[in-house]
Amino acid sequence: MPEKLGIIAGGGSLPKQLISRCRQEGRPYALVCLKGHALPQTAEGEDFLWVRLGEAGKAISYFKKNGVRQIVMIGGVKRPSLLQLRPDLWTAKFLFKIGFKAFGDDNLLKLVIKGFEDEGFKIIGFHEIMTDLLAEEGVWGKVQPDEQAQADINHGVKIALGLGALDVGQSVVVQQGIVLGVEAVEGTDALIKRCKDLKREGAGGVLVKTKKPQQEQRADLPTVGVQTVLNAYEAGLRGIAVQAGKTLVADRAGIITKADELGLFVVGVNCDDAG
Repeated sequence: MPEKLGIIAGGGSLPKQLISRCRQEGRPYALVCLKGHALPQTAEGEDFLWVRLGEAGKAISYFKKNGVRQIVMIGGVKRPSLLQLRPDLWTAKFLFKIGFKAFGDDNLLKLVIKGFEDEGFKIIGFHEIMTDLLAEEGVWGKVQPDEQAQADINHGVKIALGLGALDVGQSVVVQQGIVLGVEAVEGTDALIKRCKDLKREGAGGVLVKTKKPQQEQRADLPTVGVQTVLNAYEAGLRGIAVQAGKTLVADRAGIITKADELGLFVVGVNCDDAG
C-alpha cells in the first residue's frame, strides 16, 4: 500500500487531476482545500477539510490525525494581506518567528515548507508524482513561431529569468522586441489582459513563462492551461513559450487543440543556456 498523501489544494484543475491519479493508483490521501482558492469541484465527493490560508495549524492537525507524512501543495494561491490572513495560533507563532525573513514570495514558500517539515512532514513536488504533466521541449501543435516570434521568445526568456531572480514574477509579454508588460503580484492572466491595450501594430506579441531561478519548485512551478491560450488570443498575442521541464501543463491535449483552432503557437523552450 503506497504511503498516504496529504494534498493542500489551491486553485485550478491540477488538484483534481492529482486526486484522480491517487485513485487510479490506489493511493490513500487526505485533502485540505484552501478557502477562496480551491475550486468547488475539487472537493466534490471527497472527505476533506476547508481551511483559510491563516489556519495552517488546523491543516497540520488534520493531516496528523489522518496519518499523513508526505504532503503536496498544488494549485494557484494569491498571497493575502496580514489583515486577510487572520492567523490561528500555529500560524501566528510561525509569522512571529520568521518576521521580516518572509519578504518575497520565494522566501516565504521556503519558510512555510520548513515549518511543515519541522512538524515531521515531507513536502514533495507535484511534478515528482505526475511527471507526465511537465512541459516538453519543442513546438506542440501545428503553428510554428516565425523568425520575429523566435527573437521575441529569446528576448522574453532573458527578461523573465532576470525578473525571476529578483523574485518579481514568472512571465513577460514581448512584441517585436518591446517588453509590453511583466508579471508581478497580479498573476499571468491579469498581465495578459493588461497587455491587450498596449500592443503595437503588426505581428502580435508572445507570452514567455519561466520558473524563477531560485524558486521552490516543490510548491510553485509555473503553470499553463487552456485558459492561458484563450487569454493570449483575446489579447492579440500570437503565441506562448514556456520553460520545458519546469512548467506544469494542465490539459496538454486541450491546449494544443485550442491553440491550433485559434492559430497560436505553443512551444516549450530549454532555458539552460539563456544568457
